[in-house]
Amino acid sequence: MQMENFAPIMFAGLIVIMLIGFPVAFSLSALGLLSGFIAIEMGWFPAGFMANLPLNVFGILSNETLLAIPFFTLMGAVLEKCGLAEDMLDSMGQLFGPIRGGLGYSVIIVGFILGAITGTVAGQVIAMAMISLPVMMRYGYNMRYSTGVLAASGTITQLVPPSLVLIVMADQLGTDVGQMYKGAWGPSILQVLIFAIYTFLVARIRPSYVPGVPASARTLTGWALWGKCLRGIIPSAILIFAVLGSMGGLPFMDHAIATPTEAGAMGAVGSLILAAIHRRLSWPMLKDAMNGTMRLTAMVVFILIGSRVFSLVFQGVDGAKWIEHMLSGLPGGQIGFLIAVNIFIFFLAFFLDFFEIAFIILPMLGPVAAKLGIDMVWFGVLLCVNMQTSFMHPPFGFALFYLRGIADTLFKTGALPRKIESRDIYLGAIPWVGLQLLLVAIVIFFPQTVTVFLDKKVVVDVDKVQLEIPAEAQGSDSGGINMEDPFGTQKQSTPEEPAPASPAPDADTKQ
Repeated sequence: MQMENFAPIMFAGLIVIMLIGFPVAFSLSALGLLSGFIAIEMGWFPAGFMANLPLNVFGILSNETLLAIPFFTLMGAVLEKCGLAEDMLDSMGQLFGPIRGGLGYSVIIVGFILGAITGTVAGQVIAMAMISLPVMMRYGYNMRYSTGVLAASGTITQLVPPSLVLIVMADQLGTDVGQMYKGAWGPSILQVLIFAIYTFLVARIRPSYVPGVPASARTLTGWALWGKCLRGIIPSAILIFAVLGSMGGLPFMDHAIATPTEAGAMGAVGSLILAAIHRRLSWPMLKDAMNGTMRLTAMVVFILIGSRVFSLVFQGVDGAKWIEHMLSGLPGGQIGFLIAVNIFIFFLAFFLDFFEIAFIILPMLGPVAAKLGIDMVWFGVLLCVNMQTSFMHPPFGFALFYLRGIADTLFKTGALPRKIESRDIYLGAIPWVGLQLLLVAIVIFFPQTVTVFLDKKVVVDVDKVQLEIPAEAQGSDSGGINMEDPFGTQKQSTPEEPAPASPAPDADTKQ
């Protein structure tokens, strides 16, 4: 076997073991070590090459950017359990409820706000379904629309800063986290608008699908209702601006005063303050949030270690060159590469979580994108937009699993009048997946949706560069430069110090 044929075999083996369903972190480690032993036995690289593995693992554990993941996870876990979602959904539902599709608008808006402060799909889908699903069924909302909007609004959290996905993207692509956050604001706002427009069209075309809630069902009106809405929005907005603003992650901010890790720590403290304001801060709640943070962080670290074992051997057998030759030769240049990569990521997301895609696949794609001249921030945000569909894919989307579980629980407790069929959940998700793919196409063909908020790069035109020489260094005959001695290495004669005369030759040496 030739070494150039081994990289495709490794990649095919990677796809197979991921489809088996065994934990990806351990599967990657096993495949990487087995491939490494084969490569050493075949003489493709020496055994000492594998000595780089401990250094790679130590580099993972000492990465300060990834230290922000447990802080942001803890912030989201605390806010998920402090009752913020319930208060905001209740007040927004009463505010928008009387208009057609009003409950859908409230779910979309609250999903966007919660996505900016929690960052957890599971908690967001479960919290919104517990509050909104019984209300939607009570007032006659179409079941497929209801399940679709709840699942889709929960996945917005993967795109809205400070998303954990964007932190991982920035680390893997070698870009600034603040710039990645700025680039994500445009698509995230556009995604909310697309969802809202779809709800508006449903209300126009199928008004019976999204009826208005009777005004008699509202328990609050006037300033009391607005006050409850603002009590949920204002503290959340303060936390968002404090965390993102400190790391330069808001549009039109040019400077950062904190690293992502420091901003995450500040966000964790802010979440505890918000929980205390809502009078939900307790030791059992905090312990539960810390346990969830520990599980997610451990999963991320083990996936990183497994992916590093695999990538080390893959690089050793020139796998990077094989990927580069395969992808850079696609027809269509940058557009062809982006379309092919997004189709590949879309289908891969049927089976893999976004962490697995980011740690395993992205290191292979990033160098090729850089050589094609693609902006790394735009590329990362584009893939993030694509990967949010991984939570909505029927029948493997995690958001659909969460919705399926909470719907069964609500039916058993009597909160729902009838059982929700899996068919309604899966078919209800399809239009929203289409809307997410529409955003992918918009970002590909209109990069300004990402770059509009990014810091402008300073471009230097070398043809217009002028060098000015100080007046005291200028000469009278050659523009200030002695062409015979441009660097001034020879001592110049001055009137005060005449040049020494050449010595006369000795008489005895004359010929």
